[in-house]
Amino acid sequence: MRYNKYTIKTLAEAEDVVISTISDVGVEGVEIEDKVPLTEADKAQMFVDILPDCGPNDGTAYLSFYIDAEQDDGSILEAVRRELEDLRSFMDIGEGTITSSQTADEDYVNNWKQYFHQFYVDDILIIPSWENVKAEDTDKMVIHIDPGTAFGTGMHETTQLCIRQLRKYVTPETVLLDVGTGSGILSLLALKFGAKSAIGTDLDICTIEAVRDNMTVNGLAEADFQLLIGNIIDDQAIQDQVGYEKYDIVAANILAEVLVPLTPVIIHQLKPGGIYITSGIIDDKEETVVNAVKAAGLNVLEVTYQGEWVSVTAQKAK
Repeated sequence: MRYNKYTIKTLAEAEDVVISTISDVGVEGVEIEDKVPLTEADKAQMFVDILPDCGPNDGTAYLSFYIDAEQDDGSILEAVRRELEDLRSFMDIGEGTITSSQTADEDYVNNWKQYFHQFYVDDILIIPSWENVKAEDTDKMVIHIDPGTAFGTGMHETTQLCIRQLRKYVTPETVLLDVGTGSGILSLLALKFGAKSAIGTDLDICTIEAVRDNMTVNGLAEADFQLLIGNIIDDQAIQDQVGYEKYDIVAANILAEVLVPLTPVIIHQLKPGGIYITSGIIDDKEETVVNAVKAAGLNVLEVTYQGEWVSVTAQKAK
């Protein structure tokens, strides 16, 4: 499917008003590009893998919206032009010019290639498909991951915290439950570390294709991993499918606000003596998650840190 992409050049300080105004004439979503620095609170809420270096803030904003090329009769664009002219009469919107181009679904993923390059997590090389393994890295564990529609390339501190804990606790007998699977990177690495099998759950149907592709390119068998779409916190059917007291390790790289209601549920999936690895916790939420883990009857084994992020590892009583 192809889309017509229209980009408004305006001022960063005017972007909220412009977005609100054009939404009134049928624009359903806006992509924002500016150089306004993110606050730490913004970064915590976004929970992003890749943050490009945008340079100094010049006060300019580019607001893009997309219209299906087959359905674009020009009416929305004309309405947007009229609204921008009306805005000029009472506020500064900068140039207020509109440029157009055409794009396809695939472009959203391909645009990330300029930001995502191979990197290391300790002695593990994580590399996208468009780069080659260097001669000096051939003895390393190599994981192929492409950024796409599902979260988890391994660049984010929270993912790296989980990777290190999985490496510490995975054994050849490990059966893993990966809550909030995303790209599948945690399950993939657990299997590479020697785990027997893994099951994942996620809310986003986009994870199905992402996980399948990542498992295939890393030489893992489809039988080694099963993905279920649904919310394990409140969906009894998903809880039943996942099963009870079956898992040696449960990993959950999710925000603290989700870990709190998840923890008293997930203890029923853990085997006696099973390990619960959590991450996605910004440092000021550490106590909240630790308290939730203890309230569920789990014993905190260790708390690890990277940057402003925290991982809490606990164990169910044997």
